[in-house]
Amino acid sequence: MSKELKTKRIQIFSALEVANLCGVVNQTAINWIRNGHLKAFNTPGGQYRIYKDDLLAFIKTRGMRVPEILQQGEPSANWNSLIVIDDDEALNNAIHSYFAKHLPDVTVYQSFDGFDAGAQLVEKKPGFVILDLALPGVVGQEICKRIKTDPAFGRPFIIVITALSDEGLEAEMLAMGADCFFRKPLTLSDILSSVTKAIEEN
Repeated sequence: MSKELKTKRIQIFSALEVANLCGVVNQTAINWIRNGHLKAFNTPGGQYRIYKDDLLAFIKTRGMRVPEILQQGEPSANWNSLIVIDDDEALNNAIHSYFAKHLPDVTVYQSFDGFDAGAQLVEKKPGFVILDLALPGVVGQEICKRIKTDPAFGRPFIIVITALSDEGLEAEMLAMGADCFFRKPLTLSDILSSVTKAIEEN
């Protein structure tokens, strides 16, 4: 996977990440964007994304303190790796085998619970995360939010998978920074396409 992909990925922020960095609520960051104060672009899912240079320019123009993580280099995700986080062992193994076969240059890790997942995410910093929301002992939404707002994880590409049918869940997860959302039963080729598209476009 190209160095260019890795560089571009760590320089893009969601509105939620901007809010956390600037110490405001998410809606305030969205208002900055909608009112034309903070330059942003829309993802195909309609979510705002902000380049690091545009965020820095906005912060300096407003006379705000530049967050430390924007002043220093951030940990980089390993874009040659992917982790499957799902407590359904059969499905986890199926996804692992499928990606290992179709992306032979990518290392595929597995985790079956949220606590182990957190350890692997920090240690290995996989570039792609396939995250099930219904994990024992933890809240999948909180894991997604933490991965996207804590630079220690390297800002990976997050693919949420779930059997939950809650209306509005997809919009909620995309707003939290998830890059893709799929409901179970899964079509693995669709997930693979989202990963390969992310590689090609970056």
